[in-house]
Amino acid sequence: MPIQTTVSVLPEAPADAALLALPYDAELNPKVELPVPVAALLAHYEAKGEAGEIVEVPVTRGDAVGRVLLYGVGDGSPRALRKAAAGLTRRARGKQELTVVLPPGDAAVFAEAALLAAYTFKIGGQGTPPVAALTLAGADEPAVRRGEAVAQAVALARDLTNTPSSTKNPAWLAEQAAATGLEAKVWEEDALRADGFGGILAVGQGSVHPPRLIQLSYTPEGAERHVVLVGKGITFDSGGLSLKPTDNMKTQKTDMAGGAVVIAVMGALAAMGSRVRVTGLIAAAENMPSGTAQRPGDVITHYGGTTVEVTNTDAEGRLVLADALAYADAVLDPDAMVDIATLTGAISVALGRSIGAVYSSADELADELVEAGARSDDRLWRMPLIEDYRPALDSPIADMQNADVGGRYGAGSITAALFLREFTGKRPWAHLDIAGVGRSTVDEGTLTKGATGFGVRVLLDWLTGS
Repeated sequence: MPIQTTVSVLPEAPADAALLALPYDAELNPKVELPVPVAALLAHYEAKGEAGEIVEVPVTRGDAVGRVLLYGVGDGSPRALRKAAAGLTRRARGKQELTVVLPPGDAAVFAEAALLAAYTFKIGGQGTPPVAALTLAGADEPAVRRGEAVAQAVALARDLTNTPSSTKNPAWLAEQAAATGLEAKVWEEDALRADGFGGILAVGQGSVHPPRLIQLSYTPEGAERHVVLVGKGITFDSGGLSLKPTDNMKTQKTDMAGGAVVIAVMGALAAMGSRVRVTGLIAAAENMPSGTAQRPGDVITHYGGTTVEVTNTDAEGRLVLADALAYADAVLDPDAMVDIATLTGAISVALGRSIGAVYSSADELADELVEAGARSDDRLWRMPLIEDYRPALDSPIADMQNADVGGRYGAGSITAALFLREFTGKRPWAHLDIAGVGRSTVDEGTLTKGATGFGVRVLLDWLTGS
């Protein structure tokens, strides 16, 4: 569901606001009377001015009681502003309105973080709602609207990813993609077979819900370069016949997080003023065990003719992505390709749950994405494509195999990236492995338990030249 908190901008804060937030170093509105001088309050609470630190002060509002929230912004950096903004929105849960006097700095990141912290996804039941209205005083309105657009795009990715798989299947995902209003093309099962998308078909053949390949097109006037985004859209991943343990299956409705990111990014490009032509591909399938499921030992033929021996049906994401990447290279002729996927548990071991991985065949592209990640707070760390591990993909009966049998090299995320690279035709390409950062186990900062929407902010930043 879209973020429900509305955001407005005023030149200055009304003195009678029931819930008013002021940065520690702000000059107080003369009409705001505090019971104790600010310096004494901060000293009493031993406030250090760190980002996210809040001192709450009751004030009179006629016969009623209002609240002033004095908040710290740390060093005023974008990351500090995001932490401060998220802390304020969380403190205001259940309230009708929060009025914030903004500190110096980027109003877009402040608005974005405040709204992301207000995100909720709940099907029925009760709970404390987010603050209904957010008023930002002294902010640059275009910057605030940009932050709001980014937050709503992230929220869409979270919504798609959080939706239960009892509702979400490849056909449903195609409907959500079409709802962006962009030009859309969808390959259904017969068309996938006719055009040779063997990887997508193989992964989806065990499910009663047939697979789809979804293409979205954004073509602004005067675009001078063309980028293809490819998202993994596994609407539920049981592991197939290489069945996952029960605990590992509990979060697998979110295995289409990469596809959700691509849909959300594509839908936001026009509002963000991107001048880049972008084609989005979402390779969607449900990976289920059944009498018709692919088996370990099967050989499939991908788009373009590459044959792959399936050694592990739970390494399915790379099979659907391979088809989409090969199609993009052969037909769409992009200047660069970026795929995004909850691909390997191994990357969580390497980088944890706060930083995503980027692998790339092109140094300039990798640098651009890492820099965009630093600006947007979807932080990325470049990982190596180690050629010594390439033999892990050798098969005795096919061009390749999809998983390192026996874990000879012990580098699951790297070998997965090496597999994908084989389908990129030597074009500039980057792979974002978001398995560690695509889900959150805590309500903290801008995150809510469940899907994070990681990848939306970095890709929008990169594609809009922020």
